Formats: sequence, structure tokens, C-alpha cells
Amino acid sequence: MSYSYKQRNLQGELVRAVGVNLDISDRKNTELALQDLSDRLEFALKGANIGIWEYQINEGRLIWDERMFRLYGVSSEEFSGKYEDWLLRVHPDDRDWVQQAERQAYQGSRECCVEFRIIRPDGAIRFIDSYAFNQYNAQGEILKTVGLNIDITDRKQAEAQLQRINEELIKATRLKDEFLANMSHELRTPLNAILGMTEILQEEIFGDLNDRQLQSLQTIEKSSNHLLELINDILDVAKIEAGQIKLSCQLSNVEALCQSSLVFIKQQAFSKNIQLETKIPPHLPPITIDERRIRQVLINLLNNAVKFTPNGGKISLQVNYIKFSGQAEIVQGAACDTLEISVIDTGIGIAPDQIQRLFQPFVQVESALNRSYNGTGLGLALVKRLVELHGGEVRLTSELGVGSCFTIAIPISPFCDLSVESEPVLSDRLEEIDPVIADAPLILLAEDNEENVNLFADYLSLKGYRLVVAHNGQMAIDLAQRAHPDLILMDIQMPEMDGLEAIQRIRQIPELADTPIIALTALAMAGDRDQCIEMGANDYLSKPVSLKQLIKKINNYLIKQ
Repeated sequence: MSYSYKQRNLQGELVRAVGVNLDISDRKNTELALQDLSDRLEFALKGANIGIWEYQINEGRLIWDERMFRLYGVSSEEFSGKYEDWLLRVHPDDRDWVQQAERQAYQGSRECCVEFRIIRPDGAIRFIDSYAFNQYNAQGEILKTVGLNIDITDRKQAEAQLQRINEELIKATRLKDEFLANMSHELRTPLNAILGMTEILQEEIFGDLNDRQLQSLQTIEKSSNHLLELINDILDVAKIEAGQIKLSCQLSNVEALCQSSLVFIKQQAFSKNIQLETKIPPHLPPITIDERRIRQVLINLLNNAVKFTPNGGKISLQVNYIKFSGQAEIVQGAACDTLEISVIDTGIGIAPDQIQRLFQPFVQVESALNRSYNGTGLGLALVKRLVELHGGEVRLTSELGVGSCFTIAIPISPFCDLSVESEPVLSDRLEEIDPVIADAPLILLAEDNEENVNLFADYLSLKGYRLVVAHNGQMAIDLAQRAHPDLILMDIQMPEMDGLEAIQRIRQIPELADTPIIALTALAMAGDRDQCIEMGANDYLSKPVSLKQLIKKINNYLIKQ
């Protein structure tokens, strides 16, 4: 920037000129930066649908910028600038709390934030977030209020849509649970009859059988149990993914757990001439786990090892107890001791690019080597989820044509509470109640499936019990009051009145308050047992019911009386 001064003589002639040049680069740069900042702010305010307003207290006048007019859908000529004019544009249902928030702001709050709806002249409803800030004079009196109005309609619509989606997901989850429960009932009920009749025939209650007939019954039983395992795996995976499985933890003996798991595959391994080897350190301390679930994991891994190991191969079950020293590898973030159980085989092996797919539900490794092997692809998915429920992880190393090593690593920490309730200990002394006892115990059976009624009636009568049968919950209540049975077997899913309601009502009858009730149900979903016990049942059996186990439970409760 240049300033100049011209000096002239008395005749008006220019004598000299004096000038000053100032470097205003910094000021110009500052002005440009301020203009750039102003442009950015203007762009942000427009893009975010933010309007700025000012309320002059003394004049009682609202001053809006141009974005406020666009936000409310009015022109400057249509808006009087009065507070009442603005309030009329607020949704009638929201005016009270808007005015209440303003009163609180004027009573001393420096800031105020309120959310409300407005109705535009075209009838459209928009959601507004309003922020207000009071400005004070030296005496502490409010001079004016400056605020922002932000159009949050898109966000509110997105939240409403998300809420609808969540409700639909909850509904879909509930429908899935109901479907699984119904499918469980529909599949387990006929299986109960098949396995029960097979068990009765193998005991030769109806007469002697030749070797070929016994072999056929064993085939039926084996196939039925395999089908039951598939049903259980499908339900378990579904329940874990729905977060419906809770661990029931107890202090467990690791060596006993491993040995009991090996029992399940010893015959299969023997038939394929597979060598079984165990490496378990002595004097392992008891650990807190859900023993049933970890046994399920080990049996799955051992079954796979036998399935994919050729004749004459070798399977090793190895256990390591790793003390945490601060340098050891931490499992799932757990700084503690770790239990590692490995199943090592000399089987067909797994290609590196297939390992990640291996733990997905319903996925089997596609290889020419194993297409001939049966399976649903659920076993390893279930293994992974059950181990992760324990806070652990599954590791796998494998080489095609050499073999595989599956390792489950479980942190020794209180990841789950000790189970307060354990399964009742059944007496192994008596296999059955002597049928010659006078006044044989009377059992009330509530069951709507005719095949199961015939199955239980035949078996229980042959074991020396008298039996009365009810086909729905209301009939069970009526029969219980008339017959005063020694024990009640109550199916849960029945027409007209279900077993849960029937149990609850029976418990309200004084003379039946202490009658043992065993719930029999094909529903195998999470919480079924707790729900039955809560309603008043003494015990719970999931179908298909082992008749020998049922007799033991009946015997156990009748001895207590």
C-alpha cells in the first residue's frame, strides 16, 4: 500500500513529492484467511441445515438469517419477527416443553438445548435441535439470546428406520426361536418313540430275539442317535449365536474328562486299527469349566480325527498346563494360567486356504479327499463357539497328507460363575422297582402323542407301575385331584393347556403340593429346564427320553417319599 504527499511553491508549481510504501501482505493474508474461514462456515451452515437467530430482549424481536427462513419454509415478508409468530410454527404437542426450557434458561442457565418439531406452511413436519446462549451486561442482566436451529429430520428418520429394523430383527429372532422349538418338538417326539421301542425290544421284554434281530435293532438305535446328534448340533449352534447358552461351571478333573471323552471313540478307532495315545501330566489341578460342553468339544474333535485318519493311523490326546509368567502368550487377553488340550492325528490334513472356512457353520472343506465323508459341517463351528464362550480359542496347524493338530486353549480364570445347582445324583443300586410290591405306585402320565403314550404305558407297566393317562393339561389336573398319583410325568407341549400351566395349577392344590413332577419335553431351548423348575417341577428330561434313565429318576423320587 502506498501513501504520497506533493509539495508546491507559491506559484503552484510542484517542488517535490514525498511518499510512504507500507507492506500489508500480512494484513491481506489475514483478510483472505478470514474470508476463507467465513466461506467455509457459510458452506458448513448451509450443508448442515443450520440457521442462526438472535432474540433482542428489550425490543422483543427475533432476528433470523436467511437459512432460518429456508429451514422454516417462509420468506422474510411472511415472518413478523415476533416471538408469538415463531411459537405458532412449533408443533402444538411440543410447545409446552419448549416454553419450559426457555423459562429455565432465563432463570439463570447460560445455555439451553431443546428438541422439537415445527410445521412448515406446506404441512411438512421437520425435527429441530435448538441451542441458545444468553449474553449478559455488566450488571448480570440478559441483553440478548443467540441461538442455532439445526434440522435433524434426516437423523430422526434414520433412527426411526433403525428402530423398525431392530423391532423386525427381534421379531425374526423370536420367530426363529419358536421355529427351532417347534422343529425340536416335531423331530424329537417321533425319535422318542423309535429309541424307546428299540430299547424295550433290546431288553427282550416282549420275548427273545435272535442275533440278526438284535443287530437290526442296534442299527436302528445307532442311526436314531446319529439323527439326534445332528438335531442337537443345529440347535446348539443356533442357541449360541442367539446368546441363549449359559455355561454351567464346576470344578472338573481334567484327566477324567479326557479319558471319558476317549471312551466315545475307542470302538471306532479299534475298528480302523487306529492307535490311541494320551499324554496327560500327573497331578493336574481341578479347573472351573462347563464339563459337559468341553466334553462335547473333545468328542467332536476326536470323532473328526477318527473319521479323517486312514486305517492304521495314530491319534494323540495331549494336555499342557501352562503357568503364566508374564512372558507366556496371553489367551484372549487373559493374563493367567492356560490349559491346552490338543488332538493330533495322522489324517488327510487340510489345505492352508481352507482353514478359515473350516469353522463356519454348515461348511465342509471341499476336497476330493474328503467328499466321501459324511457330516453337516456343524461340529467345528460348535467347537469354536463353545471354546470362545469359555474365554478361550481354537488353534489349528495342518499339512495335507500328513495330519492335523487342533488345540483348544482355555484360560484358568473365573470366566463363569460356579453353578449353584447340579444334576441330582441318581441311585445306581436299583435298575427297576420290584413289580411284586403290593399296591404298586401310581403314575400319572400327561402326554398327547399316542405313540409315546403306548411306549411309556408298555414300559412302565412292565416295570411294575400302575398308570393313568391324561391327554392335555386340564385333564392332568382333574385326574391328579381324583387319583392322587405317587408321581406325575408331565409333557410340556400339549393342546388346550400346556404342561407349564398345568404344573403351576397342580402346585396350588394343597394335597398335590408335594407330589413329585418330572417334566418331559421335546423343547430343547435355553432356559427350558429353569422354566419347568420355576413353575414347580421337581425334575426335567429332554426327549428322546432314555427309559432306563426315566426309571432311575422315578425310583429316586419314590424312594424319597
